[in-house]
Amino acid sequence: MQIEKDIVRIGFNPLTDCASLVMASVLGLDRKHGIRIVLSKETSWAGVRDKLLTGELDAAHALYGLVYGTQLGVGSVQRDMAILMNLNRNGQAITISRRLVDEGINDGAGVAALAHERQLRWAQTFPTGTHAMWLYYWLAAYGVHPLREARIITVPPSQMAANLAAGHMDGFCAGEPWNHRAVMDGVGVTIATSQQIWPDHPEKVLAATQDFVRHNPNTARALVAAVLEASRWIDASAANRMAMAEIISAVQYVNTSKEVIWQRILGHYQDGMGRSWEDAHSMRFHQEGAANFPYLSDGMWFMTQHRRWGLLKTAPDYLSVALRVHQIALYKEAAEITETPVPASTLRSSVLMDGTTWDGKDPERYAASFAIHML
Repeated sequence: MQIEKDIVRIGFNPLTDCASLVMASVLGLDRKHGIRIVLSKETSWAGVRDKLLTGELDAAHALYGLVYGTQLGVGSVQRDMAILMNLNRNGQAITISRRLVDEGINDGAGVAALAHERQLRWAQTFPTGTHAMWLYYWLAAYGVHPLREARIITVPPSQMAANLAAGHMDGFCAGEPWNHRAVMDGVGVTIATSQQIWPDHPEKVLAATQDFVRHNPNTARALVAAVLEASRWIDASAANRMAMAEIISAVQYVNTSKEVIWQRILGHYQDGMGRSWEDAHSMRFHQEGAANFPYLSDGMWFMTQHRRWGLLKTAPDYLSVALRVHQIALYKEAAEITETPVPASTLRSSVLMDGTTWDGKDPERYAASFAIHML
């Protein structure tokens, strides 16, 4: 098998869930599969998208919704995109300002009551991204229309805690470790985790353009194999997770103290209001391949939410689009190389926080089933 491109440039944002890409490089798993990963730290999701489209990056740690937004031309950019694999599940959160807690707000119902009195300012990390969708879903589940009763702004994830401390927002939704950073700094509290919204939800993906995969299929397969092995290594033990936390805390990666990273990586949560718990659905990188398989239903869910919130003005051909974007055949080849189990179905069923079931069937009906929407 001839590797078309032995040096693979991969972009990432400074977040805990970039870990499998970092570890694939640090552990030499990329070289084992005949490639060399060169990591590029980015400052925003818009920057990741733009560099993928110009070819400055070959692949990237990316938001599910960013990939689908680009595929479907939400906004001004349209390009055929590829999801090579899922990188992780769970591990994001919604954080509110300590100032709101001082006003007596300590749960979703309290946030909703206040939101009906005055417009709160919320930050997410990218307009079509996962964090926007988790935030909108959570607010709507409590009866708050996110696009009519809230002010929504976009802020890069690593800048969330500092902007919250400065009073530029009332709350935000982002990936770790920036929620825990806000808790440790005493400026915010975790009002909800993303896994409370959707247990074992899909999160970041390894993305590329269709052009890259078409011209470099062997390179793409090798990359997936390397990252699958790194994902398995991270999830293999608490000791490996601790070692990973120390490595990715470095300046060239997440650039924060390992103490901010490791607790939630091990499932140890504190909300900043005196409550602690062991989270059964904390961030997972492998789960015997279940966290990595690019389920078609996962991608279709984001299209239903883009439709729900008016980002898509007409119904897409949900299944057809997902089949084009998700590189399932290539993933299965990499899974065979690494002896990673593959599920029997490309669809899966989940129950979300409001009791609705998502199973990938009849997506347009699902998108229209919510009481609060922008259809």
